[in-house]
This record gives sequence, structure tokens and C-alpha cells, in this order.
Amino acid sequence: MKAIFLVLPIITSLLLGSLLLPSAFAQVDREGSWHAGEGLKQGDFFSYTMCHVDYKECSEFDLEMWIKGDKQVGTETKWLAEVVVYDGNKIIKGEMELGKIAPEPTGGSENLGVYRGAFKSSVSWLSAFATADDRSGGKGPKEFSMQSWGKIGNIGGEQVIPLSVETITVPAGTWETVVVGWKTGGQLNKVWIQDGFPFPIKAHTFTHVSEGIPPSEYKFTLLEYRENVQQSPFEEVIPTVDELAAKGCDTNFEKEVSIKKPTNNFDYQMHVFYGPEEVVQGCEMQWLIKFISKYDDTEFLNQVQFDFFVVDDNLAPLRSIAQEEGRNYLYSPSGQYILDMIVREDPGDANYVVWIYGLAPESIVPSGASDYLEITVPIYAGEESTIPDPIPNTTPTQNIPTWIKTNAGWWANGDIDDNSFVQGIQYLIKEGIMQIPPTAQGSASGTNEIPAWIKNNAGWWANGDIDDEAFVQGIQFLIKEGIMTISS
Repeated sequence: MKAIFLVLPIITSLLLGSLLLPSAFAQVDREGSWHAGEGLKQGDFFSYTMCHVDYKECSEFDLEMWIKGDKQVGTETKWLAEVVVYDGNKIIKGEMELGKIAPEPTGGSENLGVYRGAFKSSVSWLSAFATADDRSGGKGPKEFSMQSWGKIGNIGGEQVIPLSVETITVPAGTWETVVVGWKTGGQLNKVWIQDGFPFPIKAHTFTHVSEGIPPSEYKFTLLEYRENVQQSPFEEVIPTVDELAAKGCDTNFEKEVSIKKPTNNFDYQMHVFYGPEEVVQGCEMQWLIKFISKYDDTEFLNQVQFDFFVVDDNLAPLRSIAQEEGRNYLYSPSGQYILDMIVREDPGDANYVVWIYGLAPESIVPSGASDYLEITVPIYAGEESTIPDPIPNTTPTQNIPTWIKTNAGWWANGDIDDNSFVQGIQYLIKEGIMQIPPTAQGSASGTNEIPAWIKNNAGWWANGDIDDEAFVQGIQFLIKEGIMTISS
């Protein structure tokens, strides 16, 4: 059906990359209405690829849902749906309850909690404006010809408006849709819906930011739709947790191990957590990676492009998590990233590397040099083989007296000056009390100004937040830069 647009008399700048304001459109000339859940019935099967900013900052996963039938919850009758999520290397299986007036998930299996929230805030989000019933204060179905379906709830929120009629092709086929949209931070949010279909076909929306490029809030695309599916399509699906439990893996662990240290070239501070404490081949492992400014340990870095490698002793990559997820790199808009993986490495010491390409918006190549943090983790064999003793650590132990930590704490707090701290370290190195690995001596910089993050390191070391090795790396930096001079 042809769409007719009546352009209001406003003037817009035609700058590169600019988008027309939603207010530049009048109503869509099309009969009919829509509400979330329209036409939903038993036997419907949906498959979406999707993401939401609240789950791993919009890392994509696939969600498949089959409407099994009705479920009575108190006095309310709901839809009961069987759901399978494919999230990277993990398969999660469970049930989800959907309301009949608004098809929002209101309950279900505990293991689907984060995915249920992402579904509610994306695929079924328009139920905040259009539902099946307008009685008792309900929102009711919305006409395509309306000038506005409602207003976004935040301060300065935009109107949600039917914009146009558009034929789109997605993996589930070709659909004639009505585009519903609103503007956020200079970007036009779009949701494509079809009359009579219960959920949107496609969407791409952005978070509200006061400056910079808005990151995606949610994206989804319909991969497959089937009707009248009478038997569960998930009978043969085995969730990952069951497979891991059968192998004897720990499936209920915390990220107990903490590592806080600078990257190899001292461009970034890193705070990394992983679990379980004893990592077993063939089992699950989870990381929490925090990218921190080297100048301020309370400031998270934004728009980090990175990868997570397994490397050999020469730093040659053996495995890339980004490639396994079908991406060129991993991306963290906020400076924090949760990474799940199955441990494929052989028993012994495995070398994991967080490789930072730089800071830049998604899809833009960073301009700076790369840097990295290498983390060695002992890997144990599973139940089917004998667990070997961990390979001995060949790195010489830094046997540093505890009183030096007191000095470091005083220096970090400003109780002693830079010169006193440097002289003390020089003395300890010359006397052999502090063992520094071979380090190229740099030429003096003239100012001999010690970077602020070195003081941060000293304070963390004094408090026991980082180990001796990380502190020694900071001293190595002072020597390389010529700030600290050590005689032969």
C-alpha cells in the first residue's frame, strides 16, 4: 500500500549524516491499527537475534520461543512459552510467562532472568504504548494514522510516531511494515511492525546521551516464524549447564580471583576478575574486565575496542574470543565487560591476553597504539584424567620487606616527596634487596616528573590490592623513562 507523507513547514539542516526529525512527518496514510501481541496464538514459533544495552552492553544472542498454551496464574490466564537462548557458546533452556493483554514476560525460569529482561525491554517494548485492551486505563490498540502513539517517559522525551510504510526483507522473509520511530541524541530510532503480527519484525534504537555518539540501546531481527507447531521444537535441545554438570564441572561459582595491574606499555590500568578459582579443561569460565584510566583509578574508560586471546609463549594468538563470536573485536562502551567462555586449553599454564586496540566508537578504527595485559592461569584436567600439579612459576619472587610498603603508602598519601621515594628505591635496588628484572636504562626526561598512576600503584601495593610483580612493573617504567637512574 502506498504511503503519503505531508511535510510540515519546518526547516532542517542537510548536514552529512543528519536525520530528519520525527516532527517533520505527519501521520501515515494507512488504515488499520496494531497492538503488541496482536494475533498471538498457541503453536506460534519465533526466532530472533537480539541485544539490549543492559545485557553485556548489547552483545548479541539468539532467542527462540514457542507458545505452548495457557497457564493459570492466580486469577489471570497467561501464555506459557518454551524458550531456548543461544548465547555465544552457551545454550539456556527454560519457560517464560507472557501476559495476554500485554505480551510482556512476567515470570518463568530463573536461568532466563537476564534474557527475559532484554526481551521485555526490546521485542515487547511497544506494549508500553499499545495493548489489547483500553478499558480501565489500558492503552489500547493504536491507529497507524495517529500523529503520536505517546511520549518517551524521560525528561525531554520524544513522541513515538508512525513514520512511513516500508517493505523490508529479513531472514524470516519479506514483510510490508509500518515504521514507528522517535529521535534520541541526533539518531532516529526505528521499530518495524506489521499489521496483525504480534511482535515487531525488526528494530534498532539508541540510548539517550547528552554528548557524543549514542550507543545502541537494543537491536533485533526476526530470523524465523512458524505457525501451528504442535510439538515442542526443543525436545532434543540439551542446555549447556546440563552438559557441564554431566562432566563434573562446577556450574555455580563466583569470580573470586582478582588481578589489578597496568598493561604492558602502561597505557591503561586493568582490574580483572575471573572464576572459578580452579579452572578446569572443558568447563565454563567467566571474566569481568574493567578498563580504568591510568591517571584516575575511579574513572572507567569509554568505547574500548579489544579482544581476548589465548597465546603461546611468543604472544602469538592461538584463540580469539571475538572471532569465535563472529566479530572483528569485542567492544565495551562503558569500560566494563563480562566474558563467558568454555576452557579448551590443555592442562598446565594457559596464557590469556586482554589485547586493547584502543578507544574509539564502534566501527571506527582507533588511532592509538595497541597495548595488552597478559594473565597466566593454571588449567586443571577434568574428571576423566588425573589433575596434574600446577606448573611451577619460573618468575623470580620479589622478596620486598614490608617496611617498604609503608614507605610506598606514605608517598602515595603525600607524606614523603618524590625524591625521597626514588632515593629509597634506588638504594634497595643497588643493595640487592629489591630484585628488578633486566631493564633498559632510559635517558633522563629533564622534568623527572613521576606519572600520577605510579603513585596509584604504590598506594594499591601498600594496601595489598596489587601484587609485588605489578608494583615492580611500575618501577621498571620509571627506569625505562629515565625518571629513576640506577648505576651499574
